Amino acid sequence: MYFYSKINCMEKMKNILAINFGGIGDEIFFLPTLISLKKEFPNSKITLALEPRSKSVKDLTDTIDNLFLIDVKGKNKYIELLKLILKARFGKFDIVISSGGNKLISILLWLTGIKERYGYDTGALSKKLLTKAVPLNKNQYACDMYHDLITPITSHKTYLPEINVEPQEKIQNSVLIHPGVSKLSVQKGMIKTVPAETWAEVVDLLQEKGKHVILVGGPDDRECIETIRATVKNKNFEDWFGKTKSLKDLGNLIAKAEKFLCSDSAPLHVAVALKTRTYVIFGPTDDKKLIPQSEIVTPIKASDNCPIKPCLWEHRQTTCAALDCLKISAQDIVNKILLV
Repeated sequence: MYFYSKINCMEKMKNILAINFGGIGDEIFFLPTLISLKKEFPNSKITLALEPRSKSVKDLTDTIDNLFLIDVKGKNKYIELLKLILKARFGKFDIVISSGGNKLISILLWLTGIKERYGYDTGALSKKLLTKAVPLNKNQYACDMYHDLITPITSHKTYLPEINVEPQEKIQNSVLIHPGVSKLSVQKGMIKTVPAETWAEVVDLLQEKGKHVILVGGPDDRECIETIRATVKNKNFEDWFGKTKSLKDLGNLIAKAEKFLCSDSAPLHVAVALKTRTYVIFGPTDDKKLIPQSEIVTPIKASDNCPIKPCLWEHRQTTCAALDCLKISAQDIVNKILLV
């Protein structure tokens, strides 16, 4: 019996390479997949290949043992991909899984030489080169889309991200506001939130209703935060801009808030993992793919009649000039928060 148990345990020990390129939000979406792999193979070692900009995800979890930083968005992306292939070939991995719908991914995984290869079905080549090509269903919550990759490997299902932030005592009657989005998205012409002046009005209206308002943001949000500071009438809100030095610091603050108001950005996914009551401004992106169908999260959307909404990624790579989908008043936002 002891010998059989030892053999079974050895079979469960796997060296796993997971590849997921994208922003920090994408890496948080990917966590349930890694958590389920760890449940299936408790003694496994998981290495995540990701973009350098998203490396802070490791601060949020013990599930990831090692990182490969691969700058696929830089000018030397082909050298970076070669670096990944070499690291994979010399890493003695048993399993590799990769997200992404590019048809070349199956070739990349085959070049790693790793015996078990799992990715999305992108055609005949993926079916030939992968151990299992999994159907890609983009019309679902992103966590579920990523989790489909490991259905051939495990029956475990982790529905939401889980992160290493301890439960905190709630600040009574508090609303934490994170108004910003990444500077990269703004530079690329992806406008995903209301103007700073609207956020300032939200701060004033919530304070009029007796709410304890806390304002927070990262370095990318400086311009937005400074406009809010200059525009608000009631300066009695609690200002945490610049005080959170990491994503985990922000997580601790989100855990303390009774309610959290934010844009479609990475802090949203931290809040989902912490099960903090969250309200999110949505414009051109698809809330059904970015938040779980749960009472934890409420999308706040404009009552516009745009025929192609949501359009970002679905129909275009940048937002349109009209931005009717983001014509949401401060009063409408506050009404949503006060409703529940």
